[in-house]
Amino acid sequence: MLVLTRKPGESVTIGDDIKITVIDVKGRQVRIGISAPREMTIHREEIYAKIHEENLKAAFAKAVDMEKLAEIFPAKPSGESEK
Repeated sequence: MLVLTRKPGESVTIGDDIKITVIDVKGRQVRIGISAPREMTIHREEIYAKIHEENLKAAFAKAVDMEKLAEIFPAKPSGESEK
């Protein structure tokens, strides 16, 4: 992990497109501003972890639901058309 010291108003640049600026420091809290391309998603770590967890649950739920649907609505034999 790279550790840098910055004062309010100073920035760190990541690649060509991302700039992180220290806005304010109050006690143990640091306010930062992030400039990045609009198409890039940026989340707080705890929100990102929750999104990832929910996506895993959704992926698993869909697989289970598809198995249940296959039991309820078996596939049509080939050659059978809809009416």
